[in-house]
Amino acid sequence: MLNISHTTGVANKLEVGGREKTEHALGIALMQCSGTMEVINSVGSDLRAMYAGFSAKGAVLATLLADKGVTGVPKVFEGPHGLFQMYFGGQYDRDAILLRLGQDYIGDRTLFKRWPAVGTSHSHLHATIGLVIVENDLKPDDIQEIRVHVGDYHQLMCEPLSARREPATLVDAKFSLPFLVAVAVVKRGLSLTDFTSDELGNTEVLALAKRIVPVPDPSLDWKVEMPAGHVKITIFDGRVFSRTGVDVPGSPTAPMDWPSIWQKFQECNHVALRPRSLDQLRMVQAYAQDLQDEDDCCELLALLE
Repeated sequence: MLNISHTTGVANKLEVGGREKTEHALGIALMQCSGTMEVINSVGSDLRAMYAGFSAKGAVLATLLADKGVTGVPKVFEGPHGLFQMYFGGQYDRDAILLRLGQDYIGDRTLFKRWPAVGTSHSHLHATIGLVIVENDLKPDDIQEIRVHVGDYHQLMCEPLSARREPATLVDAKFSLPFLVAVAVVKRGLSLTDFTSDELGNTEVLALAKRIVPVPDPSLDWKVEMPAGHVKITIFDGRVFSRTGVDVPGSPTAPMDWPSIWQKFQECNHVALRPRSLDQLRMVQAYAQDLQDEDDCCELLALLE
């Protein structure tokens, strides 16, 4: 609901500028927003990986229309029939919304994903990789059972359990915790190349996924900060290993270093429709590392032409 407004504001800052056109663009954008959490929680839809793009498309369209003179709905937020009244019953804190607006930029506090999977799975993946690779060098055949302790939001990645152990689509695979944990064990990590039509039928991954058991844990319910995941692995000789996935790679407490970012970028380039040359990648890397000192970040895109 609000994402398109944020995106429209940014688009106008970059493209149009000016209070009047920005106000019109926001009024136009509101006509293209909304959706429900069903797209997040259900299985069998490609839209789970696309929904944010609709906000971006709507923001760009609203910005271009406003630039051409199309007028938007006035008082789109605070009008008697505006967004805050209709969707929030008029209950909002104006001062809190405007506090330090345009001064505090919190992009560095978000999760920069190390692995190509939903962000709420990364804590469990981090714990699993730590137990399997870093601490114990476990193989899939060593493992009798993996218990993943899940809070309310983690649980959404586990239901229905049969579909989350054996997802039918590539989109569902990236949002299915049992399958993701199984991939992390079998592949000893996760890469984009692990998410192909052929890999959906990987018998070793599917066999291990059946031995992954979600355990509801209310202490891991999502209140404010994204909760950590807890993993317990039992191997056939009776030993049990457990770990909580704190300091997830890419999080504010464990930022990805440049070699890790470079590795991820190369993985993405490997599966791109038009892979770029190594020379291009090196130029992009050098530019990105000094991005804070550049006058125009759009030059970064030009390097990929």
